[in-house]
Amino acid sequence: MEVYDVTILGAGPVGLFAAFYAGMRKRKIKVIDSLDQVGGQLAALYPEKVIYDIPGQPEIAAGTLIKNLEQQLTKFPVTYALGQRVENYREEGDLLAIETDQEIHYTKTLILATGQGSFAPRKLTVPGADTFEGRGISYFVTAPEQYRNQRVLIAGGGDSALDWALSLEALGAEVGLVHRRDKFRAHEYQVENLEKSGVKRYTPYVIAELHGDTRLRQVTLAHKKTGEHVILPTDELLVNYGFVTDRKSHWPLEQDTAGITVSSNMATSFPGVFACGDAASYPGKVNLIATGFGEAATAVNNAVAFLDPSSRRQPAHSTSLFA
Repeated sequence: MEVYDVTILGAGPVGLFAAFYAGMRKRKIKVIDSLDQVGGQLAALYPEKVIYDIPGQPEIAAGTLIKNLEQQLTKFPVTYALGQRVENYREEGDLLAIETDQEIHYTKTLILATGQGSFAPRKLTVPGADTFEGRGISYFVTAPEQYRNQRVLIAGGGDSALDWALSLEALGAEVGLVHRRDKFRAHEYQVENLEKSGVKRYTPYVIAELHGDTRLRQVTLAHKKTGEHVILPTDELLVNYGFVTDRKSHWPLEQDTAGITVSSNMATSFPGVFACGDAASYPGKVNLIATGFGEAATAVNNAVAFLDPSSRRQPAHSTSLFA
């Protein structure tokens, strides 16, 4: 069996940076993720979303950030195990055995960079929704250009739904936004932008019926209070009702309502297992990508110290490593 020094569970931005940092510490690295691509939610859900709170980046698209992290990681050999859902892990002698739905991986240390856990979209439950999925109904926006000049209806009232609506309208799509409440749950700034836009708002409405042949053609909305019906010709229906996550609360780790409890060195209650990013919880924690990057470096350096107590916990400066 092949054994790795550091295995990172989660290939989102924090997990990718943790892998890079483990490479700088000259460790044998594996990255496991339940998705078929790296990038986590940023790549799967919001590749076009602009992020403004990454240090040194006035603004950067989420997808570009992931590509940059991937490029940064090419300096070191890394083994990926993508599309594998981790079921559990256990001790086997001095090693950790990580059980996925496909195989067992062996590692000396484990870093959990799983964010809020593996996720799946909350599906539309209207009759016909399964039939039209992939034929007019989608739960992700990964290729915005396909919606250019299309009649797009977006279902949802949170930040992502409004982001989709505004970005697709900017591409020339005819956009409608349906939400079951009178008010949207998104950030005030985005709500203001929505009100200034040409996006047609349907509140408080719900999706009542779907109509089509080989693909979706029309959506019927019903007013929550009056029952009034509105029929909308629709090329694409994008559903954003949030996501169902699995944070593995049954794992043998101390956890609280915010995540996996860690000490200041990012160590969990299980020897050799560390956590960083949104997966980790400690008093005063702020969930930001920037915070997660720092925690990733802390987790890796302390994982290295766990592997070899005689090693330096404080690493050399990166400029001296790549000179």
